[in-house]
Amino acid sequence: MQQPIPDPIQRSRRFSVAPMIDWTDRHCRQLHRLLTRDALLYTEMITTGAVVHGDAQRHLRLNPDEGLVALQLGGSDPAELAQAVRLAEAHAYAEINLNVGCPSDRVQSGKFGACLMAEPELVADCVRAMKAATDRPVTVKCRIGIDDQDVEESLDRFADAVVAAGVDALYVHARKAWLKGLSPKENRTIPPLDYDRVHRLKARLASLQMMINGGLETLEMAEAEMAHMDGVMLGRAAYHTPMLLGEVDRRFFGGDRDAPSLESVMLAMADYATAELAQGTRLNNIARHMLGLANGLPGARQFRQILSVDACKPGADASVMLRALEAVQRPRLAEAS
Repeated sequence: MQQPIPDPIQRSRRFSVAPMIDWTDRHCRQLHRLLTRDALLYTEMITTGAVVHGDAQRHLRLNPDEGLVALQLGGSDPAELAQAVRLAEAHAYAEINLNVGCPSDRVQSGKFGACLMAEPELVADCVRAMKAATDRPVTVKCRIGIDDQDVEESLDRFADAVVAAGVDALYVHARKAWLKGLSPKENRTIPPLDYDRVHRLKARLASLQMMINGGLETLEMAEAEMAHMDGVMLGRAAYHTPMLLGEVDRRFFGGDRDAPSLESVMLAMADYATAELAQGTRLNNIARHMLGLANGLPGARQFRQILSVDACKPGADASVMLRALEAVQRPRLAEAS
């Protein structure tokens, strides 16, 4: 088993990019790692069934030099979670995280995700089984509650159960999940945010490393949370406006590196795409994660159109990315002249 890596992983949790289904795959993480060296990146949620009964290598594959990446698993059977963790031992994950926050119907039918907020002892058993299968940190990502739960009593009970099981850190999405009546998309915006409840939990469990998630749309909002929490987790803001990640190392980790330029990122991704295409990857599977890179710049609309339309054409190669870059460079050159 891999030896524990407490210091680097604890430091990296100061800023993490949330696990997002269909988004934070290895191509997305390749892009994000170009922008931030220090932040903790996450896989998509991967179900234990996919790992244990499916193609584990495909689901667990990491690119070289991805840095610190957390594997998020979805499941509720302690034995199957332990088996998935053991299969992940062959890969260089920095921590293993259990999803107790996803509210989708598919996840509920599999009895994992946010519905497990109602079963803290089962989650504790899952954490114990996962920890017994690895020396890597085991963490949990949860909501503040579900449906009609009293978020004061139920969240404390849940947190105390996973702490007793030896959880290494807790990520808390500062919203309830409504499992009845709201779609997963609505669950990201309609339940009100309650940062104060998460702050109170952190104050009560001061020795447990705890990160906050939910509704953090800017780095300024995230920085304000550092007065109360050990770290912050951004999801859609980081995905849709990825260039903000270029400021993370300086603002959250004291780095002195200048934020990477759009040109340097696009050229690096073009090189990456060329290597991936040679292995059978389709260009659009990479380019789809890059649509927000030019947000706010003249030519951004054409940039997005080139990446979203031309990258899907037969035979599309990395030159598509270079043409997209030209779409935002031309207005600058015209201004300069």
